[in-house]
Amino acid sequence: MRKITMIQAAVFSIIFFIIIALGTSTTGLLLGRLPLGDFRGVALVATAITLIYLYAFFVYRIFLILMPLETGELEPGSRAEFVAQVNFLFYLMIFNSLIRTHFLPIPLLRFVYLALGARLGRDTYSAGAILDPPLTVIGDCCIIGHDAVLFAHAIEGSHFALHRIQIGNNVTIGGMATIMPDVVIDDGAIVSAGAVVIKGTRIGTGEIWGGVPARRLKPH
Repeated sequence: MRKITMIQAAVFSIIFFIIIALGTSTTGLLLGRLPLGDFRGVALVATAITLIYLYAFFVYRIFLILMPLETGELEPGSRAEFVAQVNFLFYLMIFNSLIRTHFLPIPLLRFVYLALGARLGRDTYSAGAILDPPLTVIGDCCIIGHDAVLFAHAIEGSHFALHRIQIGNNVTIGGMATIMPDVVIDDGAIVSAGAVVIKGTRIGTGEIWGGVPARRLKPH
């Protein structure tokens, strides 16, 4: 993995402190005059955390509009690498606790992914982790099983690349399956539980894939 530079960390730190300041100041404006009581502290902390995350979603989407992620190989020192590294800091420091937790109900987790830029079709839900929502496109009526992982970044030593994941309609991803970058899964396909779909794989309409690495078990 490439080293996160001081400039990248500094840019994220400035953004992070802005988010914290917005969340805490808004909490003070809304609840600062609450009467003292047993639950005043709980109300303040809960409200502050909620507002910090809401501001984080908003600021992150503004960041993506101003500095969109670029797909393909990311050259060292390039603008594309800079944006990708700051994007990783957003996830490591803020969003990972939401994505990897089992605390949030699955319908609410859908809204988290949408807020982070994932394109999820109608009646599509994930009980797994979508680690790169802005680079993930999933069609209608899909289900991603418990503890499955989808990631659109490839980090292998000094090699660093981003590639989209595209999934069609009525697709089932089994629990604990892994979907790597640059994977395309067509309508009606099934990826069995625990399968590892390696980068660059193309799964056809109605096919069933499984295994490590995943291979076609049953054609359409």
